[in-house]
Amino acid sequence: MEKWYILAALVVIILAVVLSGCTKKGQVMDGDGMLNSYLKISQAEAMEMMKKNDGHVIVDVRRQDEYDAGHIPGAILIPNESIGTERPAELPDLDQIILIYCRSGNRSKQAAQKLFDMGYTHIYEFGGIITWDGEVVTEEATEAVKPAPEVSSEEEDMTPSAVPYLTANGKSFSIYFESNSSAEAFFEKMKEGDVEVAMHDYGGFEKVGPLPWDLPRNDTEITTKPGDIILYQGNQITIYYG
Repeated sequence: MEKWYILAALVVIILAVVLSGCTKKGQVMDGDGMLNSYLKISQAEAMEMMKKNDGHVIVDVRRQDEYDAGHIPGAILIPNESIGTERPAELPDLDQIILIYCRSGNRSKQAAQKLFDMGYTHIYEFGGIITWDGEVVTEEATEAVKPAPEVSSEEEDMTPSAVPYLTANGKSFSIYFESNSSAEAFFEKMKEGDVEVAMHDYGGFEKVGPLPWDLPRNDTEITTKPGDIILYQGNQITIYYG
């Protein structure tokens, strides 16, 4: 009789192992049980997956203008704002491998979760293109480029910083500050000493790089123009040049 108990225990263990392999690709364990979610991967892992001929699709969930300015080769555009409760026509296969990215990693997380909730089983989210080291291609803009707004007399009268602290290609530039907590904190940090930021080109109109510290964020919609310096995610700085 004791042998039967041992055999029954082995059968239960085997069934548990087999059934555990039948869960969805995006399921992960949390402290309270099974949690349904997409899979977060590194950009290096995403690059390796893109090399495979497995029918995967790369999805850019930014806006049309952002996509036109520069996107990963082969990526299709499905803006995060357009993803509701119905499955996108561009993604007819629920079991297709889907690699999702946006600009900084926020919208891609939202889109990945929404698609997973619809029933897509192989969702991989790999962050934002501003930290992408791979190839980026551009498309012709769908709208005419609008001229940069004229500088107001108020902006012309703004006093530059005490010292020109932005240096690029051997040239130094004075900085004009907006009146907000991000700019004030940035200026205070620069008083502590020089900071070198490694920046990479994005879209042919801006340079992006990480700061060594976080700054307070001021989430305000603005129209950027060459010469603007913008803060993203608290530690990503962008310089527009064209």
